[in-house]
Formats: sequence, structure tokens, C-alpha cells
Amino acid sequence: MAQPPRRPRNDPRQYDDLAHEWWQPDGEFAALHWIAEARAALVPLPRPGARLLDLGCGGGLLAPHLPPGYRHIGVDVTASALSIAGAHGVEPVRADAAALPFPDAAFDVVVAGEILEHVTDLRAAVAECCRVLAPHGKVVIDTIADTRWARLSLVRVAERLPGGPPRYCHDPELFVDPDRLQALFLAGGVDLAVRGLAVHPLDYARFLLTRHGRVRMRPIRSVGGLYQAVGHKRTR
Repeated sequence: MAQPPRRPRNDPRQYDDLAHEWWQPDGEFAALHWIAEARAALVPLPRPGARLLDLGCGGGLLAPHLPPGYRHIGVDVTASALSIAGAHGVEPVRADAAALPFPDAAFDVVVAGEILEHVTDLRAAVAECCRVLAPHGKVVIDTIADTRWARLSLVRVAERLPGGPPRYCHDPELFVDPDRLQALFLAGGVDLAVRGLAVHPLDYARFLLTRHGRVRMRPIRSVGGLYQAVGHKRTR
């Protein structure tokens, strides 16, 4: 198979180039499968008629891990990814995370997985998350911290390792400081708690040796690399 062209960092066209990789669990998006499972573990059981918004849904990797009962709406800017997500039970909507085409308080849960480190207007994207989240609704996030450690471990090193992100996928200038993220969500009425996230070392060692298999993610104290955030929207 021909190698995809080299794109500028954070170029959405990379996801068109790699569209065939979305559902290859040991392929270019292997880590996204692992992180999606960890993300879904933070999603609450749904009430009848509950709606979940999946920002940056990509090829729909969250879908098989969600508790049954949600109406799962996925937003992305990449048409090829949305087509694939639609084939896996996600209602696809092509839109920008900073300008969502939904009314206020439309969703019981908003999930933003591996997307906030890609947006160029973080303030607007967070404001939109808060706007469309219903009172008492839950937001679930994973993203990458704006630290030297993250730039070294998740860009310079991880992009060259099996299971790491595709080369040039991230622009480190867009990485997200946890304190800033908490402040932006607080301004939108959401109290956000953060914790670090890392691969299980034995699982990942096995993956490096065999190039296949499930890799569990584990919570850690440090939020200097990959981290999760969870919050609830207050009533006003």
C-alpha cells in the first residue's frame, strides 16, 4: 500500500488519508481504541431518551463501549470519518466544535475525546460544550497537556512507536493546559475534575512484542501528559 502524503501538523486531511485504519484495532489508530474504552467507562448509564454528543467522533470508536440506550450523535469535520461512524451506529453531523448546530441544553452527556488538542479556538469549543450540555449533564474529556513532557513523550517519542499517534497528527502548540481547561469550563457552569491517564505497562509491553492485543489505560496522578476530565453542569 502506498504511503500517505506528508501533511502539515494537525491537518484534518490526514484522517482522509488514513480512513481505512479507523477500525483496525492494531493499526494507526490503535491508541484511540484503548482511550475510547477508558473514556466510555466514565459515561453514566442513560435515562430513557438520553442523548450523547460525541465531539470529534472520528470513525465512531466510542460506540461499542457505550452503555446501551443513548441516542449517539457524532460531530466531526472529516466527511470520510463521519461516513464510517454512521456505519457503526452513530448519527453523523458534519460541524465545527466551535460552532455546533444544536440548541441549548440539548444533550445529557457531552464527550470530547482526543479533540480539544486539535481545535484552534479552545475558548469557543469549550463554550459550545457547556452551552449544549443540559443542567446536571455530564461532560467527559480526554486531551493532552501543554507541557514539555507531553511534547517529548507524546510527539517526539510516541509518534515513532507502535500504537502511538500517526506522525504529524498533533500540533503541540494546541495542547491544553489543565488549569486553563478547568477555568474555561467553570466560566460555562461546569466544575471539572482532572486526572492523568497512561497505558498499562505490561499490556503495552505485550503490544510492542506482538503488535496486537488490548491495552488497558490506567488513571495516574500526573496530568502532565494525556489526561481525563469529568464535570457536571450546575443549575443556574
